Amino acid sequence: MSDEGSGLSATLDAFSNLLGRATAWLTLLMVLVTFVIVVLRYALGAGFIWLQESVTWMHGVVFMLGAAYTLQQEEHVRVDIFYRDMPASRRAWVNLLGVMLFIFPLCVFFVHQCWGYVVSSWSIHEISRDSGGLPFPAIPLLKSLLLLMPLTIALQGLSLLLRSWRELREP
Repeated sequence: MSDEGSGLSATLDAFSNLLGRATAWLTLLMVLVTFVIVVLRYALGAGFIWLQESVTWMHGVVFMLGAAYTLQQEEHVRVDIFYRDMPASRRAWVNLLGVMLFIFPLCVFFVHQCWGYVVSSWSIHEISRDSGGLPFPAIPLLKSLLLLMPLTIALQGLSLLLRSWRELREP
């Protein structure tokens, strides 16, 4: 299992890394779109609600899809007063238990709570509440990230679990 787990862990890490890097480029797009909005409004006296909404939604996408990458890079919020000074085997236990007791249950809870919300958005062909806002299927697609985020975090949690298990099994 060690080699199989190592390969799966590396694949999951690569996926989170790819997703995180793509998300990072989205932040540049947010800056550019914001610049366009400002130029349109103050230089040309024009504005588009859908363009303004797109910046808000891109911001949400950055956080939702960047979460697994943040976990993979170990940049997530952690109270590491004790963790940083622990030996590797003890850190592996903390990570293993953290994934099983916190990450996986939280991801299941999140999917359970968001499922109806996302399905409802698709079923009513939800559009922006603002006239001239984002059309269908933009809103349901974006709300679907509420299901994609816990999936990507769970996959990265599985990678962390496999790495921690491997650390504990190796002498």
